[in-house]
Amino acid sequence: MQESALWTEKYRPSDFSEIKGQKEIVKRVKAFVEQRNLPHLLFAGPAGVGKSTLAIVVAKKLFGDSWRQNFLELNASDTRGIDTIRTNVKDFARTRAIGDVPFKIIFLDESDALTREAQQALRRTMENYTQTCRFILNANYSSKIIDPIQSRCVVFRFRQLEKKDILEIVEKIAKDEKLKIDEKAKEALVDISEGDCRKLENILQSCAAISSHITDDLIHSMSSVAKPKEIREVLELALKNRFIEARNKLLDLMLNYGLAGIDVIKQIQKEILELSIDNKSKMILIEKCGEIEFRMTEGSDEFVQLEALLSQFAIVNN
Repeated sequence: MQESALWTEKYRPSDFSEIKGQKEIVKRVKAFVEQRNLPHLLFAGPAGVGKSTLAIVVAKKLFGDSWRQNFLELNASDTRGIDTIRTNVKDFARTRAIGDVPFKIIFLDESDALTREAQQALRRTMENYTQTCRFILNANYSSKIIDPIQSRCVVFRFRQLEKKDILEIVEKIAKDEKLKIDEKAKEALVDISEGDCRKLENILQSCAAISSHITDDLIHSMSSVAKPKEIREVLELALKNRFIEARNKLLDLMLNYGLAGIDVIKQIQKEILELSIDNKSKMILIEKCGEIEFRMTEGSDEFVQLEALLSQFAIVNN
């Protein structure tokens, strides 16, 4: 089995038809490529849904074998100052492309991490070098990109991969790597990956390194996520006023799975909606989850806060 990063690269699509879950976006971008008339692009959306992959596929389709010479990729979270825009980007942008395509491509990954000063410098560079260069900006949060840059780009908003898209990827990997994946394990992968293909592949890689037969138990243990039914048992104990039992079971779960408090809060919040209590009580408890999560991020003791949350379950059901 290959190292995780190489495994992810192995399953990175090399053609538009292989990109899952973004059908309309792919169709429109493909039309630009076929006409060889690419505008500046802004790809916005959650992690692991194909933004970087689509940018690379665009470069490969436009430039063929010489795509690496005509494609500059910068991760803006590493180099996000104004000097990067004034030197690296400008030097690459001012030279002509190799081959018959009239422009190069600069791909700025995580461009929402660029400082405002760097974004202002980028705005001028995008204007001045349009004849020789096109920009593809990748951002998790498009609101962090200044309006003048957004107005210069065609904005594509990516969405999380749907269940059917995740299952297609799982089936392909299982076939290629000769893995046996149980149905419950597939459901667990869909739930834990949360539409993030990169997360999905990393979990599968970790599991496949241990066994070629992948079960839901193995997936939950490797991804440090408790089974939903175990979290629900804790909450039901708290609702029945069996606070000490609920507290002890939650502590066991955290120790067995190596869970952080923030991870537990997210799982509890999901399971509240499945509890057999009235809607008003569900809303109160979800509000409490938000309050406890805020306290944790501010540095409060995780287990004390989780105990406080369990106590709210007991109070709500009285």
